[in-house]
Amino acid sequence: MREGLIPTVLGTAVTASGVALRRKYPMAATALTGFGVAHVVLGAINLTQNRGRSRFF
Repeated sequence: MREGLIPTVLGTAVTASGVALRRKYPMAATALTGFGVAHVVLGAINLTQNRGRSRFF
């Protein structure tokens, strides 16, 4: 499995749940959306840094 894929997928799920809670709990939704976007960005950076490398070679 590619390094950085899990944080990216987890960040997508957290961002989606933050957007879903936007109307009912606006402060919590903002925090969840922010944390989710941060995970997506950090996971994407990790994916691009290790794009040419493989753990098995």
